[in-house]
Amino acid sequence: MTYNDWMNQMDSLFTVRFTRDDLEALKQALSDMVEPVTIYTFVDDSCRYCGNTVELIDILAKASPKRGDRKLIKHVVFSRKENEEMFIKFGVNRVPTVLLLNGYIRYVGMPAGEEIKGLVETIIRISRGESGLSSRTKEVLGNLKGKVVIEVLTTPLCPYCPYAALLANMFAFESYIRGSKAVVGEIIEAFENPDIADKYGIMSVPAVAINGRLEFMGVPYEDQLLNRVVKHASESFTKEFKEKYIRDILKSMEES
Repeated sequence: MTYNDWMNQMDSLFTVRFTRDDLEALKQALSDMVEPVTIYTFVDDSCRYCGNTVELIDILAKASPKRGDRKLIKHVVFSRKENEEMFIKFGVNRVPTVLLLNGYIRYVGMPAGEEIKGLVETIIRISRGESGLSSRTKEVLGNLKGKVVIEVLTTPLCPYCPYAALLANMFAFESYIRGSKAVVGEIIEAFENPDIADKYGIMSVPAVAINGRLEFMGVPYEDQLLNRVVKHASESFTKEFKEKYIRDILKSMEES
């Protein structure tokens, strides 16, 4: 396979394709929304899949139900050229990046393919104010001290990745709504961010890292993830993780 053939194959994975039946199913799923959800998409002119990402989130917003004359999904696009201050505020240094929950849930790279399922479910649960986590997990996350970044490495074709992503996102959600704001869920598309996948030596997905340390290959159980989150919350970040990958996110967390 030539390089051009490989790139064409990659491009096909990130092409936005919804049949009429797909759109109807999407509308039906999003009809469970209750409260508005704001989604920020960060782009720049040199980004290969930024346009596709904006198109995808626009479709989700259009498919969401209305409250009065407004859709329950509000989509705001920030261009690096015109909105550099927003990149700094939210600690965004890669594009495309999609943020929910004021940046405590982050998609680095386009949430394409199978990952759309996890994104839609994340939106619905945020809107309804219910994470689906156990009462014990909710209590622990609400009282968590320290800062924890859960990275989930995904690809568009991975059928299990949305489950790992959703679990990380709901940890961030519970921590956020309960006031501790100790957890960030960061879903990283591995094809678009191969340097992060290489950093962890990942050969398959989903893979879950916490504060710069690889913890799980595959989807962890809720109690397994909770135990590791609690452990890492009391530890310091690795120097490389803090300085090279996550410094700006930590700063945005501290200022929020």
